[in-house]
Amino acid sequence: MKQHSSATHSGAGLLSRAGLLWGMAGVTAFSFTVPLTRIAVTGGLSPLFVGTGRAVVAAALAAVALAATRQRLPQGRQWLRLTVIAAGVVIGFPVLTSYALTTASAGHSAVVIAVLPAATAVVAVVREHQPVRPVFWLVAAMGAAVAVGFAAVQSGEATGLQWSDLLLLGAVVAAAVGYAEGGLLARELGAWQTVSWALVVSVPVTGALAGYAWWQQPSTAGAPEWAAFAYLAVVSMYLGFFAWYRGLAIGPMSSVSQIQLIQPVLTICWAAIILHEALTWPVVVGGAAVIVCATVAVRTRMSPSVRQEEISA
Repeated sequence: MKQHSSATHSGAGLLSRAGLLWGMAGVTAFSFTVPLTRIAVTGGLSPLFVGTGRAVVAAALAAVALAATRQRLPQGRQWLRLTVIAAGVVIGFPVLTSYALTTASAGHSAVVIAVLPAATAVVAVVREHQPVRPVFWLVAAMGAAVAVGFAAVQSGEATGLQWSDLLLLGAVVAAAVGYAEGGLLARELGAWQTVSWALVVSVPVTGALAGYAWWQQPSTAGAPEWAAFAYLAVVSMYLGFFAWYRGLAIGPMSSVSQIQLIQPVLTICWAAIILHEALTWPVVVGGAAVIVCATVAVRTRMSPSVRQEEISA
């Protein structure tokens, strides 16, 4: 009995680490999204087309993958939950951020999007009715504050609430709901299957909007803009979710979601390299602080009772 408990505890630890590693892979993929979206929408592609067209391309890949592996159809309420996911992460977040990035810089956008991990944790805990240790909320709030402060100092633009900020805040809410629901449904359908079905479900809307956007504003983009769009469609919109939903499904979701505190650091680094935005010593100090907060938040994730349930499962 004692030996079984020890083995189970070890297995739970391995699962937890696996969740964190998968989550980190997804966050790394997503960290390129803001600067590449900025390139696409300021280089001749319509914001609406960038936001919805990438979902259409990803949906085509998803349909091929689902058909090739003969995945079973979702059942009952799973279709409704897929609609919620699609509204949040397939349509809401891409479209809102695309419009915001026509005027906001990548650095300023990272300021607002930095609150996404805390928002996802709130939605996940409420959705799962999951008790968490009070220190988790404290550290998560500190991590979000440090991430926002770091991004604000680096961008130097967080001096008022602009229209682009409202769009980005709406994108954060949409993504938080989509991430949390996707992480839960991934436990039933599988990680890549969940995002694949969500993309397929959204095609009637994304296809119509992408077609309208192309008709309204034909592209004048060059190779760099189309390369950015290709990454957004294949990686940000599809392959990145394989890893992210896998990590959230392994969980605990409230812990894995906090890895996204690192995303503003990565995003601003890529913006410095790709968009030539200033990269100064505050980036190094702020980035280190964000990573420390994310690490502490992960390690203080759940109440002792929930942790014991994990070990006994």
